[in-house]
Amino acid sequence: MKLGIGSLSLLVVAGLTVACSKSENTAGTDTGAAAASGMAATAGASTGAAATPAGSTSAPALTDANIAWILDQASVGDSSRGKLAETKGTSADVKNFGKLMMGEHHMLRVEGQALVKKLGVTPTAPAGDSSEAQAKAEMDSLNAMPKGAAWDKAYIGYEVGYHQAVINTATKALDVAQNDSLKALIKKAAPVLQHHLERAQEIQKKLGS
Repeated sequence: MKLGIGSLSLLVVAGLTVACSKSENTAGTDTGAAAASGMAATAGASTGAAATPAGSTSAPALTDANIAWILDQASVGDSSRGKLAETKGTSADVKNFGKLMMGEHHMLRVEGQALVKKLGVTPTAPAGDSSEAQAKAEMDSLNAMPKGAAWDKAYIGYEVGYHQAVINTATKALDVAQNDSLKALIKKAAPVLQHHLERAQEIQKKLGS
């Protein structure tokens, strides 16, 4: 599966810092790995798998309201980055990938919003979640970076790490979701996210990232 990178969690899920030089690109990859680790930590906390310091209270499990928020934020982030890639990308593959992200994540968000309305659930961010800040930092970085091959590589590199983290988090969220309709939505999104990951990996190879 991988139903947002960052503690973003489900669709969602954060971030390779873009770079113009080789050393900057390496730093971006490190940032993406850290974001993925944060996402995994959030998922781990939801199942009680996260390490807990001695004497502290374990993190509360994710609620359906938390999962709904994570799904929504992940789709918002990927749609926004996709829109930017469609206009700022240089490679046709990158532009088309951005268009794919806009369309399919918009669809996932619409379905999620309809579901929470039907269930009467108010999406709520998990305690300590930092996904919004991570998503903003990535967008700021992509916006600041000039168009060109380095931009394409940074964007696609981020999307690979992001979708890997989201799929991992989605798997864990499926285990803790209480509502069957929410579980069904996660299962429906899984192959879509897997396709996104595989396509991003294909483009990454072509770009020589």
